Amino acid sequence: MEKDTRPSWDSPLQFLLACVSYAVGLGNVWRFPYLCQMHGGGGFLIPYLLMLVLEGVPLFCLELAIGQKMRLGSIRAWTAINPYLGGVGIASIVTSMYLCLYYNVINAWSFWYLFNSFQSVLPWAECPINANRTGFIEECEKATPTQYFYYRKTLDISSSIEVNGGIQTSQAMCLVLAWVISYLFVIRGVKSTGKVVYFTATFPYVVLFIYLIWGFTLHGAINGVKYMFTPKMEQLANPSTWINAATQIFFSLGLGFGSLIAFASYNEYHNNFERQAIAVSIINSGTSIFASIVTFSIYGFKATFNYENCLERTRLLLLNTFDLAEDTISIDTVFEWTEKLNATCPQEFAEISSKLEMCDLERELDSAVEGPGLAFIVYSEAIKNMPLPQLWSVLYFSMLLLLGMGSMLGNITAIITPLRDFKATSRISSELFNGLVCLFCFLLGLGFTTTSGNYWFTMFNDYGATFSLLFIVLVEVVTISYIYGSERFEKDIEDMLGHRPNWYWKIMWKFISPLLIISIFIFYIINYIQGGTPTYQAWNKELGKSEVKEYPVFGQVFIGLLLVSSVSCIPLTALYVFCRKRIHGKHSVSTVCE
Repeated sequence: MEKDTRPSWDSPLQFLLACVSYAVGLGNVWRFPYLCQMHGGGGFLIPYLLMLVLEGVPLFCLELAIGQKMRLGSIRAWTAINPYLGGVGIASIVTSMYLCLYYNVINAWSFWYLFNSFQSVLPWAECPINANRTGFIEECEKATPTQYFYYRKTLDISSSIEVNGGIQTSQAMCLVLAWVISYLFVIRGVKSTGKVVYFTATFPYVVLFIYLIWGFTLHGAINGVKYMFTPKMEQLANPSTWINAATQIFFSLGLGFGSLIAFASYNEYHNNFERQAIAVSIINSGTSIFASIVTFSIYGFKATFNYENCLERTRLLLLNTFDLAEDTISIDTVFEWTEKLNATCPQEFAEISSKLEMCDLERELDSAVEGPGLAFIVYSEAIKNMPLPQLWSVLYFSMLLLLGMGSMLGNITAIITPLRDFKATSRISSELFNGLVCLFCFLLGLGFTTTSGNYWFTMFNDYGATFSLLFIVLVEVVTISYIYGSERFEKDIEDMLGHRPNWYWKIMWKFISPLLIISIFIFYIINYIQGGTPTYQAWNKELGKSEVKEYPVFGQVFIGLLLVSSVSCIPLTALYVFCRKRIHGKHSVSTVCE
């Protein structure tokens, strides 16, 4: 009866768009371009695409199959497979909650930047005047206007994680708005989510396409695109390249959070999830490459702009020092004249040598920023130098919002769906229950709006999901292949699709994917141990730049809790079920299939 009354997507297209909206997120815009640059440009695509085939597609399909077969959320789906494995679903919920807490903070920042885009002069385009009105604020001059706006006006960041100045009202209000909209998107569960995804899954592509066309018209854009696709094949010998390629595929598809199981649980029983898994995986990776081209075209413009400004300052310095005519030196001949004047007038040249800047386009292109810095600092710095910067700013931050909100739909659904499978919560209306979940996450997320909140944000981003997701998905694939049984799973798929999975799926699920996950898991633990005391980037107001600091003892303890809190749900739940069986008898714990 429960399965017959379960709500469902209006169409397979709606489900496909929901998966695309969830999988294609902010990581496609900032994380993939960063990794592509760090690990050999176009050469990074080789391990990335291999990992897509060997890891991403088969695991994505596996989770969709589980959700569609069981027609349940993650907790009861895994309990149905084996009573001892309910903790897998609980671990997924805990991990999804951690993600929700800090992910919506990024949406709050996007709202903040979007609201500030409607000004005659973008507030990150120039430094503000100091209190004495004698010049610009010193911190801004030492940094850049875009960094100052991000660290001071947006985050109002403290000097370390140990210094906390309380909640910032502006950021807290933006977070309220982000959670209110998230709630409206999921207020009626799959029925409201299904309508929203038509917009959240398609509009970002419209903006990216507009940016692509405009980006290629920008001066120096081709420098960025060439930089992206210039392969550094020696990076293929670096184990980190392969590990990062695997983890990028792993996390960009959203494996292990329970979202895919939740989404698929609303499918019709005979829906062709196999074809949809392949389609979503290809769309997700294609979007990463597409977004990287857009990113590097704009980044090439920014790098060329900074490089030519550096050359112009050098040109003016040479003209003024050696009393040359204005048209004697152009920016194209700066290096030639520098060598010439150094050889002919060594004494005069030595006097200005300390003022000469090292102008290097390659260095400008090398200075990419990972994470939110790329999205909120690098992009905004490029936007401010474009014609009609307000228009491009509104388009860009609207796109970020939709990418973020689309992913939030999946993250919240991963929490709500398994909890709604229980009788105690099913008696509460969807509107009230979903609202309580959003309110709970919002209250916990307020901590990220304090002056030290960005440091906690970084901690959750670095340690809240990585370790636990690797363990969760490893348990999933091993369970299906060796506990539930590959033969039994193949029969389930045949019952749904009318045919058994081919040799590709069988080999991946039983051998290749588990071995890859185990390898990544081991390397992650080794790197964590060898890395020493965990560190973070703290903003130094006096220097106007970030500096590396070690987490204090309480921070290291909290990191340890983040790493084990979700993972421990799996053995603890199994131990609870075992003890309950021993005490009350073997029939006390029944499967949900009964």
